[in-house]
Amino acid sequence: MIPREIIEEIKYRCDISDVIGQYVNLKRAGSNLVGLCPFHNERTPSFTVFLSNGSFYCFGCGAGGDVITFMMKMDGYTYIEAVEALAKRCGVAIPKETSGKYRKPDEVSRDRVLAMNLDAAKFFREQLKANQAPMDYLLNRRYSPALIRRFGLGYAPNDFGALTGHMLGLGYNAKELSTAFLCGISKKTGKPYDYFRGRIIIPIIDTKKDVIAFGGRVIDNSLPKYLNTSDTPAFKKSRSLFALNYAKASCAEEMILCEGYMDVMALHDAGFTNAVATLGTAITNEHARMMKRYTKKVLIAFDVDEAGQRAADKAFRLFDEVGLEARVVRVRDAKDPDEYIHKFGPERFRMLLNEGSSRFDFQTENILKQYDINDPQQKIAALREITSVIASVYSSVERDMYMHKISEQLSVQYESLKNDVRNVVRRNRKKADENETNRIHLAAAGFGGRNMREKLNTLTSSSSEEAVLGMLLRYPEFAELVRSGKVSLDSDDFSTELGKRLYELIIEKCSGGEKPENLLNEFFSPDEIGLITGIAVSREKLTNTEAIFRDCVSNLKNRKEGEDSGDASSISDINDLINRKRQDIENNREE
Repeated sequence: MIPREIIEEIKYRCDISDVIGQYVNLKRAGSNLVGLCPFHNERTPSFTVFLSNGSFYCFGCGAGGDVITFMMKMDGYTYIEAVEALAKRCGVAIPKETSGKYRKPDEVSRDRVLAMNLDAAKFFREQLKANQAPMDYLLNRRYSPALIRRFGLGYAPNDFGALTGHMLGLGYNAKELSTAFLCGISKKTGKPYDYFRGRIIIPIIDTKKDVIAFGGRVIDNSLPKYLNTSDTPAFKKSRSLFALNYAKASCAEEMILCEGYMDVMALHDAGFTNAVATLGTAITNEHARMMKRYTKKVLIAFDVDEAGQRAADKAFRLFDEVGLEARVVRVRDAKDPDEYIHKFGPERFRMLLNEGSSRFDFQTENILKQYDINDPQQKIAALREITSVIASVYSSVERDMYMHKISEQLSVQYESLKNDVRNVVRRNRKKADENETNRIHLAAAGFGGRNMREKLNTLTSSSSEEAVLGMLLRYPEFAELVRSGKVSLDSDDFSTELGKRLYELIIEKCSGGEKPENLLNEFFSPDEIGLITGIAVSREKLTNTEAIFRDCVSNLKNRKEGEDSGDASSISDINDLINRKRQDIENNREE
């Protein structure tokens, strides 16, 4: 292990509110801090930072843990990488001989991948200087030498071993190069070969100025046109944006979202330095949440083809879910922003940005393209779709504005349209209520959340198991009762594997006064730590005496014996509980 005193010093210096505050807008709520969860989409804050014990927990998605867990989930670090990143942040030195011991023999670290990427980027850049054809390709596309230098563009020779031979000569091995997606391994010969060949290379640089991945574009008509690094220890496509390292300095008010590298570089060259793009993948909710940290509004400048418009519609939905304003830029008379700027110039493109359409205008325009509104039946069909669009709008004020607009545009009675929208809203709410009721029923039975599959197999013991674990986690005196033999309990009394492992950690590894939460990151995954944190947080709100602990242990052991003997009465108990909860919900609804 990295010495415990070093880890504690790192956690002490890296105040959890400061670290999380870089990603989440936190506000005071009593003795805690709350904000919108960075791990799932929500409009009402359910993410809580507990200052008293340096932990966090989201009551919406179940994410939880300490500052190390947060970095593991937020940036995709391993445990060691998260500790090292925090140590670097606060200036605590970790002995190299210490941190190296905790990597698996064949594990390739994030730092190693970053080192390989930097050396590969230098190689690609030198190859571009030495090969005229790819340089001519870029110049013919009107990419200035300054832009080529700014983005560190390079070239991968059309050779199976150029980069691989160079990197092996620098001391990297084939396993490492394959992990970083710089080479592939031949199934026939088992030998490495260059992953990128005959392509312009675009380094992907993160906001910390590290080269985390590469994109490659052919300079002829061969396919595939683009080739991208897959996920590595240093790179996750779903949470990375091309050119954000530059755009973050000028995107506070608005950010331009493009589909590809070439569009972004053309925009930057024309002075639109707030442009970014996703990296070989469709936009995700993680992208949307990331953009919200940097900007107030997103201008979606996707290609004009059908695929681009579908992608724009998805982007609108994701931005709406995170509460981020968005407008779509209609790139007319050109297939993409790159071509538009080269044909009409930056000023015309700036005018397009100012004329961006709202999500509603974008959707209704696309709907009306499909119908002849002079035909009554087609007009009714179009209105039916538009009514659904209006009903999906969260704000009642916005809905009213859109109803007035459509009633005038399509010459329909406002009151009639309003009634139709109201009916759809009611249906949507009823369906949402039913889904929420089902979720409550599952939670009441004790098998909601990520641990559902395991809890479905252990319906009766889950609540007792969580009660016992919660008290062992938060109150050391109960663990001492078990260690001393005053309370009979062992790992076999727990029905879930998570429960068994957590019990063993508390009893065996915390006997010297060590707090269980200080060891969780070493022995559990971030998702498991979220479950464990939820158990502890829930238990803190309840009464916790020795008598209650003994009763919960007794109940746990009795329940376990009932399960082992095939006692089927538990299912009827759960059904009774669900029925009681359902009746309570119906009574509350009637009131």
